Amino acid sequence: MMIDSARMDWPRLVPFAILAASVGALITAYTAELAFGIEPCILCLYQRIPYAVAGTLAVAALLAPGPRPKAWAVIGAGMAFLAGAEIAFYHVGVEQHWWRSIASCGVAAGDPEPETVEALRRLLTEARPVKACDEVDWTLFGVSMATYNVAASLALAVGSFWGAEKIRRQP
Repeated sequence: MMIDSARMDWPRLVPFAILAASVGALITAYTAELAFGIEPCILCLYQRIPYAVAGTLAVAALLAPGPRPKAWAVIGAGMAFLAGAEIAFYHVGVEQHWWRSIASCGVAAGDPEPETVEALRRLLTEARPVKACDEVDWTLFGVSMATYNVAASLALAVGSFWGAEKIRRQP
């Protein structure tokens, strides 16, 4: 049995797929953190934002009245996925020591630098250490989660742009 792509309901299918992918990615990230104890660094947390934005735009596309606003919302989700790929690629570069991070990786933001040995001792005993962004806690086949996120975000961006074109061409 062949699937007739001309009869597919692209204006509902594409936003729903984007929403499912976004929710799935966020569930995976929170499961790794909460169930398996993999502590995220600040760049890991930043990588979650584009999925939340894309998911929100997918809901907007599902609720939009016509094909034109649906297509624009899907294009916005594609742009969010591209931004996510950029953040993830930056994180891969930090993990691989291609460059240093400008984010406060490994340093608690807003903590004053200790001026005495006693202040340093108090800071070390009281403060919870912040995870460094170049520490890789988990890999699959030697590839970090940030690297997988680059590939997934790029694939989702391409899929979103392709889906927006399908919505635009829908009769």
